[in-house]
Amino acid sequence: MEVEQDDLSRPQVRRLLAEHHDGVGGGRPFDDDDLSMDGGMDGLRDPDQTVWSVWRDGHLLGLGTLKELPDGNGEIESMRTPVEHRGQGVATFVLRKLLDEARERGYGRVSLQTSTKPAFETARRLYARHGFVECGPFADWEADATSMFMTIDLAHASGSLPESGASAEPAPE
Repeated sequence: MEVEQDDLSRPQVRRLLAEHHDGVGGGRPFDDDDLSMDGGMDGLRDPDQTVWSVWRDGHLLGLGTLKELPDGNGEIESMRTPVEHRGQGVATFVLRKLLDEARERGYGRVSLQTSTKPAFETARRLYARHGFVECGPFADWEADATSMFMTIDLAHASGSLPESGASAEPAPE
C-alpha cells in the first residue's frame, strides 16, 4: 500500500468522498461545495486539514483526514474505505498514518467524532483497539444523541500501530 497527501482532484477520490457523504447522511447530492471551507464535509480543502489517500496498483483503497485544532491537538475528520477493500487492513494502515503524522506534528492528543448508530460499531471497535477512549465533545462539537467522541493521548500511547493486525474496517465514517 502506498499513501500520499491528496489534493482531492482525482475521480476515484471524488467518488469515495461522495460515497462517504451519502453514508453519513449528507441529505443532498455531493458537489464542490462539500470540499470548500464552508462545505458540508467540514471543508476538506481547509488549510488546517490534510487528506491522505491509500493506493495499490492504481486502485484507491481508502482516505483519511487529519485536522489541526486551535489548541494544538488534532482531529481525525474522516476515514473511509470502499466496500470492496474492507477487511484488508486498510483502515488500520490509514489510522496508523494519521497517528504517526500527529506525533510528527507534535500533537499531544487526537480526537474524533463518530456515530452511535450500529453501522459504525466496527469503526468504534477499531478506534478503541488502538487506544482511543470515550470523551466529551471537543473543539466546536456539541453533544447529540447520535454522536460519540473519542480521544487518544499520544504522550501515553505506545509508538506506531502494528504493521498488521485488525482487519476490521470502519463502517461509513
